[in-house]
Amino acid sequence: MTRIVSYNILAGGYSLRENGAKRTEQLLKIIRSENPDVVGFAEGINPQISGPLVVQELADALGMQLIKGAETGNRGDYQTALMTSLPVISVRHHARPGILARPLLEVCVEEKNGQPLTIFVIHLSAAFNRGWAGNHIRMREMQEILQIMAPLRAEGKPHMLMGDFNSLAPKDAFTASSLLRYVVRLDARRKNITLNDGHPHINSVVPPKLRMLIPVLRLVAKSDVLCKLFDLAAYFYAPRGCIRLLAGQYIDCFRHVHPLELGFTCPAAAPAGRIDYVFADPIMAERLSTCHVVINGEDGLPGDHASDHLAVAAEFGVGGISNVPLTPPVDNVVSHS
Repeated sequence: MTRIVSYNILAGGYSLRENGAKRTEQLLKIIRSENPDVVGFAEGINPQISGPLVVQELADALGMQLIKGAETGNRGDYQTALMTSLPVISVRHHARPGILARPLLEVCVEEKNGQPLTIFVIHLSAAFNRGWAGNHIRMREMQEILQIMAPLRAEGKPHMLMGDFNSLAPKDAFTASSLLRYVVRLDARRKNITLNDGHPHINSVVPPKLRMLIPVLRLVAKSDVLCKLFDLAAYFYAPRGCIRLLAGQYIDCFRHVHPLELGFTCPAAAPAGRIDYVFADPIMAERLSTCHVVINGEDGLPGDHASDHLAVAAEFGVGGISNVPLTPPVDNVVSHS
């Protein structure tokens, strides 16, 4: 049995709006509730903070080995990371300047059955304020990642890809009004102070050419009727291309187990969509026994008390789910409501 958790812990586990306060204990409660063997982190390391890393504190508390993702080359950007209790066979960092915003972290571990398992941790570009250009950026990143993983596919070696994809899956629901209200509420609390704290702000999601509409969006956020219309329009507008590229080659673990559930992961305080995933190659997916979004941690701690994303946990046993066919992940339909 191998338990995997994919988790965007927000700005390296620090609350920059609270003078850099650590969220180590809150994150521990979420992670410990799943008893994982491997945890992959998006926004795992915050280069703006000096001193002991929250991810190192998490690894020490859980008796795990920490592997840091490579630096991004941008001090304002976050690094990926992975921690595991399994023996580490190898580590590789795939830097592709000009293609990948953040280097792809590759870690090969030895499972309890003695077999090697290769895990890739990603954090794709957001670039939401670039509209469809942002979708093309993520698609270019995904094409490169698929190239990097191609030898493992060709050799039939078990591997998986997990992290924050900043993209919806085709046909997945999207409650855009929840995200809009969340961003408007955060901006009001910021009082127009610019703070790179990992949380979205309205300029980060609205393209420059459309920012004259921001007052209108604030009005939309106050109206239930307008929010329903906004949700309908956003459902068809939301870019989904990078997840579509995985179709037929990798299995969306959550959607495989839960064909009709929403599975929203972000924002944790007002879930609007599913952008955090665990994808497994078909060989590994045959062993998939369960996958779920972690809503609460130990002592009932709500997920939004630990991060702005909810974690995704998957478990792989000897066997798999016998009553659900291994179909391409994007062919499952989730009704929009």
